Amino acid sequence: MEWIYNLFVEHSALQAVVVVSLISAIGLGLGKIHIFGISLGVTFVFFAGILAGHIGLSIDSQMLNYAESFGLVLFVYALGLQVGPGFFASFHKGGVKLNMLAMAIVLMGTMLTVLASLTIGISLPDAVGILCGATTNTPALGAAQQTLKQLGLGSNSPALGCAVAYPLGVVGVILAVLVIRKIFVKKADLEEKQKDDTNKTYIAAFQVHNPAIFNKSVKDIAHFSYPKFVISRLWRDGNVSIPTSEKVMKEGDRLLVITSEKDVLALTVLFGQQENTDWNKEDIDWNAIDSQLVSQRIVVTRPELNGKKLASLRLRNTYGINISRVYRSGVQLLATPELTLQFGDRLTVVGEAAAIQNVEKVLGNAVKSLNEPNMVPVFIGIVLGLAIGAIPLAIPGVSAPVKLGLAGGPIIVGILIGTFGPRLHMVTYTTRSANLMLRALGLSMYLACLGLDAGTHFFETIFRPEGLLWIGVGFGMTVIPVLLVGIVAFKFMKVDFGSVVGMICGSMANPMALNYANDTIAGDNPSVAYATVYPLSMFLRVIIAQVILLFFL
Repeated sequence: MEWIYNLFVEHSALQAVVVVSLISAIGLGLGKIHIFGISLGVTFVFFAGILAGHIGLSIDSQMLNYAESFGLVLFVYALGLQVGPGFFASFHKGGVKLNMLAMAIVLMGTMLTVLASLTIGISLPDAVGILCGATTNTPALGAAQQTLKQLGLGSNSPALGCAVAYPLGVVGVILAVLVIRKIFVKKADLEEKQKDDTNKTYIAAFQVHNPAIFNKSVKDIAHFSYPKFVISRLWRDGNVSIPTSEKVMKEGDRLLVITSEKDVLALTVLFGQQENTDWNKEDIDWNAIDSQLVSQRIVVTRPELNGKKLASLRLRNTYGINISRVYRSGVQLLATPELTLQFGDRLTVVGEAAAIQNVEKVLGNAVKSLNEPNMVPVFIGIVLGLAIGAIPLAIPGVSAPVKLGLAGGPIIVGILIGTFGPRLHMVTYTTRSANLMLRALGLSMYLACLGLDAGTHFFETIFRPEGLLWIGVGFGMTVIPVLLVGIVAFKFMKVDFGSVVGMICGSMANPMALNYANDTIAGDNPSVAYATVYPLSMFLRVIIAQVILLFFL
């Protein structure tokens, strides 16, 4: 049975792939089991890795380091690429507030670490390791170990503290989220936030009764200091048409307008009167509204259109059609002239059937081409992210430079490429399923290797007296800051629950809790909030792990 020994025990590249794959498969399978209504999902891969390490399974140390690092990089880069298009826009919707709340969590955990070292008798390197585990932040652990080496001290102690505190660091965030949701969040709150989503477009009908816009063109009216809107259809004397920018408004015209719900009142003042018909129901047959115009969704699949502004195509004046809405990564966008198109955008086009066929040729609408993987931006982004993460940053008062590391650099580059890539005519489109696949694969590899490495001395450390103390202290470092700041954010600062959860997960560098949040909370708010606070939080965690040791040792 030598082949079995070679497959599972003897260190080789083949054995490493087999062990990591087996741990991932077992962990993912067990992670689907619900206990008291809770399933840990991909997080269970970490615990499967700990058990495998405890029973003696191991892989070559260099293979372990490679698989763990590559898995982490793949996960955070794919996450940044997904949320990039909405990242900078999120700063206009409370991003600064979210980062301030995340900083409060980081600083509170830091104070608890110093307090534990001064009052309970835990050595400072051990306390820093416990903090890294409690916040599931292995880049901070690496930074702490490097600092200890520079100081000529042993660097193994923080790693053991991290391993002991890590499991409850993962579970603690999920438990804190559940406590906040059970006690403070009502079903109506979640429904209200979904209804008030600022990204969601709103359709309203108006009648022109405002003398100030009589005989004014659509272009002239758009220059008024009113919110952005798109006129989809215009009815006059029983006839329907697509209004161009030169179309002149007359008294009594009926308009179908796409805007945001919060701007309806202002547009009612502009046009004169809003009709009572509800145009936002899911079951509306747009093609049955009138016989002259049809509505069709067309996908942008011509690469040369990537990064171009919608107005530069001049589709309305050339073909007599109107683009009312744009769907991108599950988000509805208003089709304003300044909107920059991206490969894979889905445009709702209204016009005559013949005109829409011509627009199809312009935009592409070759849906099959979207299924072809575009891997070039992924590998380019990983290289750039690792390069940025390796740059040493000098901090005043700190003798050793700090680095963003394997997690901070790739997610920042992923966000930047996801946001600005199309403007540079770089095709960054990946299907949602492909992005989720990359994220799940990377996270599974990372957790399997991390658990395998920690499992060797995990149980013997737990059953020592100081091990139980470390577990309790780590759990406090996880739960206390998250609960206090989370409650303040939701209850008193009125941040929506999805963003609160994403902020908590990002500030704790906890992708496993984020994965749980995405499975239980509708919408992209958790992921966007996670990416909003993650870069700054990661940067602070990495710096603080070094600063504490440099200043207090």
